[in-house]
Amino acid sequence: MKVILKETIDSLGIIGTEVTVADGYARNYLFPQKKAVRATPQNRRMLEQEKTKFELQIAKERKLAEEMAQKLEGVVCKIAAKVSEEDRLYGSVSVRDLIDALSDQDIVVEKRMVLLKEPIKALGIYKVPIRVYKEVEPEITVEVVPE
Repeated sequence: MKVILKETIDSLGIIGTEVTVADGYARNYLFPQKKAVRATPQNRRMLEQEKTKFELQIAKERKLAEEMAQKLEGVVCKIAAKVSEEDRLYGSVSVRDLIDALSDQDIVVEKRMVLLKEPIKALGIYKVPIRVYKEVEPEITVEVVPE
């Protein structure tokens, strides 16, 4: 089913775009939450009339994302972890640990924003990208140190 998004959804697209989704997803989630409308000729005309409003909202979202990216650029998170005598971690450093370390520095990020491919299992310094907005991914430095 083709729908027109009324707000930006990370997994689908930005506000005002026309996307194809499963019928059940549209009926059960997007329409009741008023996040999208059917892609009919009438709704497409409405979209054209509201295009400037959508463009302003996209610009505002992008500006906020750029500001947050500047705030995140150069951030260093020190995470203390338990280690054995051979300097091996007993567990691993996960996304949850990174979110907690960032919140200690008054930086709020969501779990889906942290692009950690796999948990960190060794001491050292790592670069972890944070997706703030589409194509805006600043990197933070994560330093895993012994506890």
